[in-house]
Amino acid sequence: MQTTQTYRAYFIVLCLSLLAFFLVNLSLGSVSIPIDEVVKGIFGGNASKETWNYIIIDYRLPKAITAVLAGGGLAVSGLLMQTLFRNPLAGPFVLGLSSGASLGVALLILGAGAFGGFLGTALVSEWSLVIASAVGSFLVLLAVLMVTFRVKDTMAILIIGLMFGSVTAAVVAVLSYFSNAEKLQQYIFWSFGSLGNQSWQGILILSCCTFLGLFIAVVSSKSLNALLLGENYAKSMGLHIKRTTFLIIIATSILAGSITAFAGPIAFVGLAVPHIARQFFKTSNHLVLIPAVLICGSLLMLICDTIAQLPFSEYTLPINAITSLIGAPVVIWLLVRKRKLLF
Repeated sequence: MQTTQTYRAYFIVLCLSLLAFFLVNLSLGSVSIPIDEVVKGIFGGNASKETWNYIIIDYRLPKAITAVLAGGGLAVSGLLMQTLFRNPLAGPFVLGLSSGASLGVALLILGAGAFGGFLGTALVSEWSLVIASAVGSFLVLLAVLMVTFRVKDTMAILIIGLMFGSVTAAVVAVLSYFSNAEKLQQYIFWSFGSLGNQSWQGILILSCCTFLGLFIAVVSSKSLNALLLGENYAKSMGLHIKRTTFLIIIATSILAGSITAFAGPIAFVGLAVPHIARQFFKTSNHLVLIPAVLICGSLLMLICDTIAQLPFSEYTLPINAITSLIGAPVVIWLLVRKRKLLF
């Protein structure tokens, strides 16, 4: 049985590791910047070179903050879904939110060519992609919520969410088949996921959405603990199942939907991180698991982004490819080592 001191020690190590990789992420890239210069640039813009200040403040710092928010938010939303459906293979996108976002962006990008000229260019801008992704996720969310109030079984909600995802993915496939090469390439690049090119205004909006989703998750911690023991036991404790399910779905939608809108669909983090965190924090108490998963997700995303940007190279690999290449072997190793996922 792990003690409070053990949890505290793990949290200290994770927080120090997160801080270290945050600075390393800001230091490495096509232009290598010493960590002491990074610290100077963050706290006052006093790096030795003006170009370093620009790189740190206007490019790398927003990207690192996005990595922290995206990794932590996706990991927590994955934990919520695994607890709600009591399924270790559930992730943040099982409700079809990612497919809905992809459909919104596909309709925008693949349909913008029909307008041409200035209007077509204006439609496919940074904020238009964010809005299209958010609207697509929101419409799928509304459909799932309508089903939530009519269906009592949570497993039925899971299956219906997967069906929504299949339908939207089919529509995207049809649009892709009839699109031209240029628009199709643009859509594929969006689907790779990207943590860069975020404005400070976008970071502020993403931060507000992430903190709102995390707040709802923390408030629902006791309800999540009760759900692990089964719906009948939770009802005997006075838990309102439909209201709890509604809150958990809302929290997941805010987290996964906003992150997908700003960073694109990032795979594997929400599925793998909760299991990785449970290897260290052997508890079912969500008041411990939520912050643990949050920090682990942020740390993993920073590590993946540091690898993706290929230090000393001008090329940046798709973040989706790196998260899968790193995350999949870790989960396979855990399966082989433990014979089962802790849940």
